[in-house]
Amino acid sequence: MLMGDECTRGCRFCSVKTNRTPKPLDASEPEHTAEAISRWGLDYIVMTSVDRDDLPDGGAAHFAETVRLIKQKAPQILVECLTGDFRGNLAAVETVATSGLDVFAHNVETTENLTKYVRDRRATFRQSLSVLAHAKKVRPDLVTKTSMMLGLGETDDEVMDAMKALRAVSVDVITFGQYMRPTKKHMKVHEYVHPDKFAHWATVAESLGFKYVASGPLVRSSYKAGEMYIKNIVQKKNGSATTTRDDEISLRRSASA
Repeated sequence: MLMGDECTRGCRFCSVKTNRTPKPLDASEPEHTAEAISRWGLDYIVMTSVDRDDLPDGGAAHFAETVRLIKQKAPQILVECLTGDFRGNLAAVETVATSGLDVFAHNVETTENLTKYVRDRRATFRQSLSVLAHAKKVRPDLVTKTSMMLGLGETDDEVMDAMKALRAVSVDVITFGQYMRPTKKHMKVHEYVHPDKFAHWATVAESLGFKYVASGPLVRSSYKAGEMYIKNIVQKKNGSATTTRDDEISLRRSASA
């Protein structure tokens, strides 16, 4: 996680500390992060951050510099960035999307109708759609990804509408997981969704054209089986994929297990 451990947002599902005036950015963080990652021997890394509404660009330049340094030190590593919405600042979105990363992820978290109850008031479903759409617009070859929690009180029609809206802006990857209440101070779980329902949404999402779907009670947006499959998507775009069709089937099964 980049840019500290204090978030300027106060989403009702999240246990990250909230502070309107978090500490200043550590200017050495991009270099230190890239150096550490380059030594770990990884082939896929997911970076995320707190929201930094206190910064004019929401921390986009900091994110982008970290990606560039990773690619300089270890160009073989595939980089996924899970970002905030930058308050709808599309120039900031473009800064990250064109930094050299391989996967641009931004989570809509829930359906459009429930967004105002689940997320911070500064976040909207349509604003999140615009972030994902702009990332794809400025980098058509970029893999875009999002995640939704189930069990918040959403209806089937709302989930379907959300998926259709995401596909309308060419989002490639979606994950579904069960909402789990971090503490008693956070919003309650409305429903513990049956695994069969997660399997149903995986089938529906695939039929809508998502390139990869991970759906299950314990699935989270950064999901190991998903990372393996997304890696293959990126490598196919780069002409270096080695995964076979049997491997793909195995990965899909492991994601739904």
